[in-house]
Amino acid sequence: MSDNRITVYDMVLQQDMYYKGVVILSYTVRYPLFISYRHQITLDKLNQYYKTEAYMYVKSNIMKLYKTAMVEYEYAIKNNFPVRTFDAIKVFEVTYNKDCVLSLYFDRYEYTGGAHGITTRTSDSWNIATGNPIRIYELFKMTEDVNEFVTDVIVEQIDQEAKLGEEVFPYFENYSALVKENFNPKSFYLEDRGVIIYFQTYEIAPYSSGIREFLLPYGIGGAIRPRYC
Repeated sequence: MSDNRITVYDMVLQQDMYYKGVVILSYTVRYPLFISYRHQITLDKLNQYYKTEAYMYVKSNIMKLYKTAMVEYEYAIKNNFPVRTFDAIKVFEVTYNKDCVLSLYFDRYEYTGGAHGITTRTSDSWNIATGNPIRIYELFKMTEDVNEFVTDVIVEQIDQEAKLGEEVFPYFENYSALVKENFNPKSFYLEDRGVIIYFQTYEIAPYSSGIREFLLPYGIGGAIRPRYC
């Protein structure tokens, strides 16, 4: 194993939560534990950060969901409706792990009744040599506005998709305006092909289209592959 390679372990918090003898909420919260021969001091800080984030999510968000689930339970019993078990699932995926660069995203799914739940994505990219987060402007060395460049590329990708004339177009009609309106410079992660920009459910497309992703490849005129060791 390379000294710069980071080993990733999957940690989990998991529980079925009962009310009056009935499971009304189930949660699974996964978070990473990073181990490395050379960069453990930096990684210990990240480990503590992600562990604290996971426990705070359970203490705050999950407990709020549990209280809501209790109210919904009482309402369902009173009106002879079926009791719907709430679900909360948070998972992570490490997408890049080389050259002192670590990138990952988290998907958080919550179901609180109704037709479907909702998934929200967050992501982080790290320079392990310094312990600093990687910002998107570091990946596109150009004099023009990086946000404008990125959104223009994404709109062009959707334009090309629209020209294919598929029977089901997966975006809202005003996608061009929505891409520029909803672009978040923090909503990206790295993979071996390039930078992935993503949009949350409903931001530029219907629920059925899910979280939309766009690849901006490494190369001349595009993204720069980060290397910090």
